[in-house]
Amino acid sequence: MDVGGGVSLRVIEAGQAGSRPTLVFIPGWSTAGDIWRQQIDRFAQTYRVIAFDPRSQGQSTITTSGNTPEMRAQDLHNVLERLDARRPVLIGWSQGVQDLAAYVERYGTHDLAGLVLVDAAVADGVGGIRARPEEVAAQFKMFAIYQAHQEEYLRGMMSAIISKPQPEGAIDGLVATGMKTPPSLGVAMLVADLFGVNRMAALKKIDCPTLIIASAKSDELARQQAGASQIAHARFEKIEDAAHAVFLDQPERFAELLERFVKDLTTPSKSSTP
Repeated sequence: MDVGGGVSLRVIEAGQAGSRPTLVFIPGWSTAGDIWRQQIDRFAQTYRVIAFDPRSQGQSTITTSGNTPEMRAQDLHNVLERLDARRPVLIGWSQGVQDLAAYVERYGTHDLAGLVLVDAAVADGVGGIRARPEEVAAQFKMFAIYQAHQEEYLRGMMSAIISKPQPEGAIDGLVATGMKTPPSLGVAMLVADLFGVNRMAALKKIDCPTLIIASAKSDELARQQAGASQIAHARFEKIEDAAHAVFLDQPERFAELLERFVKDLTTPSKSSTP
């Protein structure tokens, strides 16, 4: 799908449009829409489902421009408009959380049925460097390893963010997808994601139902909980025995939480009944 500026995104569509919300899955850094395959296959039985490869990731256009949450938010908006995805539920994981914060900052939430933020704290920009200097120093050290040894870095990353056995070939596929993003662009993405913009103000602008799903082991758990407290209609859920990719480690629990959240969007509350 052409989103402008010479950039085309690979889009996955499944299920049928109807009265229920459309579920839109946004992947994380160096991954593609296929990482959500279990969720796509499951929820497409009941909902219209959309996923896509962000610019410079997977099978989408590799570009030296716009590899920021702010531009990816614009790409997302273009995808929603061109696919006529009305009142969607936007589900973003990891880097996708930054993309959704950027989306809210620019477009608001009045056209959304709901938001789901999966295991990432919204970035606080350069302030995070001062607040967490040791953590940031470790991140920058990893940037150098990634640039020098991309495949080994990606394989190590996958073993860190996925703690449960996966189908044969799944990890190899994720590494191969990550290799499609040139390391120079991958580093630029991470810097823009984590330090480019303080997106915390977007939290107080969220006025639609919101679900935050975090790994109970997350290093950012306290920051995710603090972010949830700033959202007027937020529900916070932890998933036990899962690493960062909670939807791969505990797909049943993740699906249960997402299903309940989406059903609640369309079910009148008891207080509203006569």
